[in-house]
Amino acid sequence: MGHQETYRHNAEYAAFLAGQDEGFFAKYADTLRPDRPGGRVLDVGCGVGQVVRRLREAGFDALGVEVSEPSVERAVAAGLPCRLYDGRQLPFPDAHFAAVGAFNVLEHVEEPEAFIPEMVRVTEPGGRVVISSPNFLRALGWRDYHRHMRGPANKWRNFRRLLAKRRQMRRAPETVRFDRMEPVFKEPFEPDDDAIIATNGLEIAFFLERAGCRVERIECTDRYVPRLIDRLLNLTPLRFLMFNAFVVARKRS
Repeated sequence: MGHQETYRHNAEYAAFLAGQDEGFFAKYADTLRPDRPGGRVLDVGCGVGQVVRRLREAGFDALGVEVSEPSVERAVAAGLPCRLYDGRQLPFPDAHFAAVGAFNVLEHVEEPEAFIPEMVRVTEPGGRVVISSPNFLRALGWRDYHRHMRGPANKWRNFRRLLAKRRQMRRAPETVRFDRMEPVFKEPFEPDDDAIIATNGLEIAFFLERAGCRVERIECTDRYVPRLIDRLLNLTPLRFLMFNAFVVARKRS
């Protein structure tokens, strides 16, 4: 059974998602808004549909896809247009959406190098692609929740790994792949410990560009924080070493 199949019937996962307030997704959802009123939007890995609801209430034609049956059942029961899919191929034609996004999904995907081009495929030229995931290669920070981030030894390893990946992108871009991790499953269910991909902003941007996008910004903040703090955190390349990977791109015409 593939990793993504572990979510297929996971009712605890759906219950956890249902307990998250919409403020948790607010920055992602608002960034995902298309430029034109009423534009079509896709939230990949939509959970129980909070982002879809927020976008529809703002007047956009939003829908979601999800691998978790219990999550889709909750979304549909709430009257939201969310549907089940296989976690690999999006069931839509090319250039179908004005904006496509994935929030805290990429780290759970078995083939992220193919997942990102698939998101770009269903985005129209000039459309927006937003990917937000934890930065598992963080080298700065505190209160780190995942073993891959905790402690000086891991932070030093992550810093060196990011430098090595930068060199690899310049010298042998065809060999670049996200690092894989062993998942940790806990009882009761907890999110992100079961991640299998060491997502980071540097590589997300790299694969978006390879898939035909122009990256507009890479930030380490995936939620709204005071504007001055946000600017300071994202002002320098140190943003690649902290917190999260929040990447916004446009599909080239």
